[in-house]
Amino acid sequence: MTPNRRVLVMADPNLLAQFVATRLLATLVDAQTQRGFASVVLTGGGIGTASLVALADHPARNALDWSRLDVFWGDERFVPADDTERNDRGAERALLDHVPVTPNRVHRIASSDDVATPEAAAAAYAEVLAQVAREHGHPEPVPRFDVILLGMGPEGHIASIFPGDTAVHAGEPVVAVRDCPKAPPTRVSLTFPSIRAANEAWVLATSPEKASAVAHALSGTSPTELPAAGVHGRSHTLFLLDEAAAGEVPVELRPRR
Repeated sequence: MTPNRRVLVMADPNLLAQFVATRLLATLVDAQTQRGFASVVLTGGGIGTASLVALADHPARNALDWSRLDVFWGDERFVPADDTERNDRGAERALLDHVPVTPNRVHRIASSDDVATPEAAAAAYAEVLAQVAREHGHPEPVPRFDVILLGMGPEGHIASIFPGDTAVHAGEPVVAVRDCPKAPPTRVSLTFPSIRAANEAWVLATSPEKASAVAHALSGTSPTELPAAGVHGRSHTLFLLDEAAAGEVPVELRPRR
């Protein structure tokens, strides 16, 4: 297992969402204390959305200066802006409508209302990332995100990088992904170079249907076969699991109680 990769297990999805919210809040507050601003990459899905709800309800949520937070997404469904399938709509309902974020620091991926193709949306988002990176004083094509949140599918996909897809090997920061095996089939996704720009990368997973993929991701499987295996951050990589998702993780990789 990657040296900076850790596994943390909570008893159930509710406790996991509470834990993710608390740890994320603390991490972002620390970043603002050190630099004056913070950045986070959000994900959709059940546990990702539940964690945002828990963050919105957190009693210490105002310890974070929401006006100095840059918000990004790891992937987006290429559908109309008001489609409930969009990850940004889910994040609005769960969190962003309830906290005083600065609108121009919420960096959305273009919808099918905005541009004609997912390739155009990917190119536009790559420019957004590059612009924010420049504003932060970094020469890289993407910002050094403080935390990227990544849900994981039962087949091991993360963001919209699916097993066997060419996106696994992409070198550009953002790509269009067509014919996804999971609906909706047309999407825009960050790639591994962008994911690995994050200081901390967190993979969130619940339910027994993901237990096999989690175990393989932690045991050296190729990212081509199982994209979650290729996730790592600059400083820390966390697999944040409930007991069901951790059910097949080898004992030596599980945290000691």
